[in-house]
Amino acid sequence: MPTGTEPRPADPHPVDARPPARKLAAFGLQHVLAMYAGAVAVPLIVGGALKLPPHDLAYLINADLLICGVATLIQCVGVRWFGAKLPLMQGVSFAAVAPMIAIGTAGGGLPAIYGAVIAAGLLMAVAAPLFGRLVRLFPPLVTGTLLLIIGISLLPVAVKWAAGGAGTPGFGTPKNVLTALGVLVFVLAAQRFLPGFLGRIGVLLGIVAGTLVAIPLGMTDFGGVTEADPVGVSTPFHFGAPVFEAGAVVSMLVVMLVAMTETTGSILALGELTGREVDRRTLVDGLRADAASTALGGLFNTFPYTAYAQNIGLVGITGVKSRWVVAFAGGVLVVLGLFPPVGALVAAIPAPVLGGAGLVMFGTVAAAGVRTLSQVRFEDNHNLVVVAASLGVGLIPVAVPEFYDRFPGWTDVVLHSGISAGCVTAIALNLLFNHTRRPEAGAEAGPEAKVAPEAAPTSAPTPASAPAEAAPA
Repeated sequence: MPTGTEPRPADPHPVDARPPARKLAAFGLQHVLAMYAGAVAVPLIVGGALKLPPHDLAYLINADLLICGVATLIQCVGVRWFGAKLPLMQGVSFAAVAPMIAIGTAGGGLPAIYGAVIAAGLLMAVAAPLFGRLVRLFPPLVTGTLLLIIGISLLPVAVKWAAGGAGTPGFGTPKNVLTALGVLVFVLAAQRFLPGFLGRIGVLLGIVAGTLVAIPLGMTDFGGVTEADPVGVSTPFHFGAPVFEAGAVVSMLVVMLVAMTETTGSILALGELTGREVDRRTLVDGLRADAASTALGGLFNTFPYTAYAQNIGLVGITGVKSRWVVAFAGGVLVVLGLFPPVGALVAAIPAPVLGGAGLVMFGTVAAAGVRTLSQVRFEDNHNLVVVAASLGVGLIPVAVPEFYDRFPGWTDVVLHSGISAGCVTAIALNLLFNHTRRPEAGAEAGPEAKVAPEAAPTSAPTPASAPAEAAPA
């Protein structure tokens, strides 16, 4: 018989907490809207380069949304050996665009692309435990630098959306810019003045309000809703049996290495934002889920998958850390993939509306990097040099996109991705400056000497006496 003195069960970690249904739906829709444009961009680019007819392009988009949802569910909910069980939104990797176009236009078409995707996904699933050993190469010095690079690299995307979308006839018109500015002000006002739940869905409210304003301004086109097929089911090998070409597989393996490096950074970044410790098992399961989703994508007529950095910003700005919120978003993507009219409705949201919301979301990622770097000791070491050089290298493709245009094509995957180039640079410089130096004679061991081997000696968090604000959220 209860005595009334039994201890209450401990509250679940914020990552495992399940919000009520209405909050779950609202928070989840924000994640869908934050990544939708990026999710449909890759099939449009690849399909356009291969000169596919409109109905095949629509099929690629539906297949992509379906597997985006499945991949997100695997990553968030998790099954044995698969899934980091963190709020990771999955989408097609942009690092794969150029190699896939090269494979497809060289004569192999979509079957050669899918053969390379399936093979690379299966091989990387097997190699994930080896890749998971790299967790020790991501101390706060590297993770914070990578978050900063991710945030700054994404900001130009939001700016182009705010102007109307790169290459559009009305790019930069006052109507587009003022619409984006209005959404940005709305989101900030919601964060500042709306109470509790309403403030946390400020991004969703801003996107809805911006879209409603854009309708009478003639900035939306809902024609795709009526033209879309009522139901669309992606079937395996719709474009033919996969073709396995050695060169294409090797090219896609390089893409997967880059994608898994970016996913490693995203998993560790979410660990910082959510306060959930990321151990080797979590990292390996997350990478294995990425690889398995990629193989599944090749089977169902889509492309390699990775964690989307823009959704990390949404976790940071809303403070909603539940993986079940993102799992709900994955379920919404499955519905979008199965019912094209619903996807067409979301696609009608104008780019300036997404741009206004993106400015604050992507800026939040960069700010999270600054917060993580606040844990790092910069006195009497070379950590400042590591951050400075990595930031410089990582922002070259952002500042001057054509900088590497004359380099061999096989270097595009790394050099044209500021996130990949900056990450590789940060890891290499951290090893060079913090793991290869001999201790000075007579030097006394500081507090860092007791840090576990997985942590970088000179990039460890500050001692316990440091202010509490320096701790991750």
